[in-house]
Amino acid sequence: MQIGIPKEILTNERRVAAVPETVSKMVKSGMLVAVEAGAGSGAFIVDREFETAGATIAKSAQAVLSTADIVLKVNRPTVGEIDSLKEGAILIGLLQPLANRDVVKRLANRKITAFSMELVPRITRAQRMDALSTMSTVAGYKAVLLAANASGRFFPMLSTAAGTIPPAKVLVIGVGVAGLQAIATAKRLGAVVTAFDTRPAAGEQAKSIGAEFVSLEVPHEQAEDAGGYAKELPPEFYQKEQELIRKHSKDADVIITTALIPGKRSPVLITEEMVEEMKPGSVIMDLAVEQGGNCVLSEAGKEIVKHGVVLIGALNIPSTLPVHASQLYAKNILALLNLLCPDGKTIKLDLADEIIKGSMITHQGEIVHPVVREAVEKGGPV
Repeated sequence: MQIGIPKEILTNERRVAAVPETVSKMVKSGMLVAVEAGAGSGAFIVDREFETAGATIAKSAQAVLSTADIVLKVNRPTVGEIDSLKEGAILIGLLQPLANRDVVKRLANRKITAFSMELVPRITRAQRMDALSTMSTVAGYKAVLLAANASGRFFPMLSTAAGTIPPAKVLVIGVGVAGLQAIATAKRLGAVVTAFDTRPAAGEQAKSIGAEFVSLEVPHEQAEDAGGYAKELPPEFYQKEQELIRKHSKDADVIITTALIPGKRSPVLITEEMVEEMKPGSVIMDLAVEQGGNCVLSEAGKEIVKHGVVLIGALNIPSTLPVHASQLYAKNILALLNLLCPDGKTIKLDLADEIIKGSMITHQGEIVHPVVREAVEKGGPV
């Protein structure tokens, strides 16, 4: 079984889909592993470390992609990468299929069996493969650091000869994996943290790590789908959310937003009027900006100032911590690889398996994931 790890070519992507530790485990299981030269450089992994782990170093992406039975990637492939894959190969990565429908179509046309790591179901057996949660942990941590860096205030309370500095007030909107990590990180830095979520169950999690919790309670079946992901709510719910958030946003020094809905525009929870009411020098860190943003004024890829408030729309935050992000993601992807190829030599696609069925988007020339297929057939904006 030939495994290929190409170098990521998306702008500013520094992660890699395998690290020496996971390559060594692949080789020990009987797999042959080829890594493109320089694939790990963004994560400070030199080629000789992969060689020591048992991989061969290929001089080009073409050499990796054209011979691999299974290709491991971080980001979605380009057209050139898809066309370089051999027909019938398996591709595993963070493919964002609902936002990249042309990529999905081309994968199907090339008869590639593609697995999207974002779609791994949130079940106990799949926890080791849950790359979405892993990368959300990285993003939640780094979001607080970016916000603290942009803020003109200390986070912790400081008592000095010149007087006492009160702790920063941080509002975290969305108590999912990213939100929980943001809460924990802000607390470590000494901030007073308030968390908001529509799910009552999130309150216990937020409180357990030291946050105050406010909620607009929504029945569980309305707030989450069967896979544990947030569902889109009617407009009147978002208006009520805005009203409740507004009571806390005006006093916040930092707001970190994390509310995402798979395949949909992220809900607008912070209006321009709410930004105008915030204190000058306050910061909004919008982790949902890649899907439109939770703040109406956020701009993807930019740090801007509006009404005296700093709005950060940083993209691909996990890539800014490439060492640990790569290590964690590589372990996620290895767990899925071991499910697909348990003996290291033979691919076993059990289409009845909940994990395989849930994360597979294309197979044998067809778009097989029902949600992705429906989105591709409907077309139109995401």
